[in-house]
Amino acid sequence: MALKVFKPYSAGTRTRIDLVREELTTDKPEKTLVSGLKSNAGRNSQGRITVRHQGGGHKRKYRVIDFKRNKHGIPGTVKTIEYDPNRSANIALIAYA
Repeated sequence: MALKVFKPYSAGTRTRIDLVREELTTDKPEKTLVSGLKSNAGRNSQGRITVRHQGGGHKRKYRVIDFKRNKHGIPGTVKTIEYDPNRSANIALIAYA
């Protein structure tokens, strides 16, 4: 992935490096691997505000990720690299043979 290096117009951007998102896929994510994500907005199970200043933001869908992969020794190919709104890393869709 390509990196974008920023010019130091402030102290924070002096060391800032971002990924160029043009190389990510423009296709929609696999429908079976996407589910709805409810926004709690600082409310508990009774509906009362328990954390102040929470809420708003952009609506997001949850990407299902297999954290317990057990495909050791099986070759796989990366089909797509996608943006994930719920974490700071991009995610990859891997197809196993």
